[in-house]
Amino acid sequence: MTATAGSPRWKNRPEGSNWGDFGADDQIGRLNLLTPEKVLQGVAEVRVGRKFCLSLPLDYPGGMVLHSRRRPPQLRPVMHGEEPFFNYALNQWDKRYTDVACDDAALIHLQYSTQWDSLAHIGQMFDADGDGVPEKVFYNGYRGGADILPPGADPEAPEASAARSLGIETMAEACIQGRGVMVDLHAHFGRAEKFVGYDDLMRVFDADRIEVEAGDMMCFHTGFAQMLVEANRRPTPDLHHACSALDGRDKRLLRWISDSNVVAMIADNFGVEKIPGRDCSDAAHAFVPMHEHCLFKLGIPLGELWYLTPLADWLRENGRYRFLLTAPPLRLPGAVGSPANPIGTV
Repeated sequence: MTATAGSPRWKNRPEGSNWGDFGADDQIGRLNLLTPEKVLQGVAEVRVGRKFCLSLPLDYPGGMVLHSRRRPPQLRPVMHGEEPFFNYALNQWDKRYTDVACDDAALIHLQYSTQWDSLAHIGQMFDADGDGVPEKVFYNGYRGGADILPPGADPEAPEASAARSLGIETMAEACIQGRGVMVDLHAHFGRAEKFVGYDDLMRVFDADRIEVEAGDMMCFHTGFAQMLVEANRRPTPDLHHACSALDGRDKRLLRWISDSNVVAMIADNFGVEKIPGRDCSDAAHAFVPMHEHCLFKLGIPLGELWYLTPLADWLRENGRYRFLLTAPPLRLPGAVGSPANPIGTV
């Protein structure tokens, strides 16, 4: 597809993408459809005032068995000189003071537990310039090396990385709140490993009478996060083969995501889509095709490792599937992902 007027970063845009549709400099993609009307639709789903925490504790899943690059958070006290400022009696400053103070710091891998993927999380090698040479490109033509900076790019902070565009702060500023739609895959497929494609999803929609509208945020309950809770920070490698996940190589499923105009794809598993995916041809292709489709082409953020079981169970018991979802990430400039502490209200 060729460029339209006012597209300074690209001459070609990926087939099936919406680059430029929300403006040449857009950085929030489908979140543009999270309008005041969608917020009001979400608020209208609040009938009993019950709240559900949709986040795992941030030290889950536990260890590094299930992800070798991401480590659990480490808490440390802030130091006051050579002394930890933790259970620190302020009478050391003045004998009249009765206060005891604690300050701490955290070293945290932002995508270890319940998280949002920003649009800077996954890009592609793609010929956006139309010169036959693929470049490192992210949503709406933002470039790796110019907009998404690796270590060494900033001489004043040589160890730092930073998304100068598409960072997680753009999602925080968009104020993610609206109507959530729960799709209870666990109720239909249990804990068996399963690639869920378009036909499976449509059968679930029909069975549970689910209707999806533009601007909705999709939540897929598989039961995986509940298994992590039961493992109590001691997961085993076989969990990689538990529960259902969306089939990112199902082209009809990807087409449904495009046509539905949903604004977010969220699941209680590691990647929303099954990772690794089904085998495909020897031609060049994305390792995580749903990430490519959502983050790179359409600007749809992905939520992963959310704790959906209590809310999903309540909704099913009460014959409902919609709820108010409030889920901002941290407003941390330059980050490509963020912990989330989402709240579902019914």
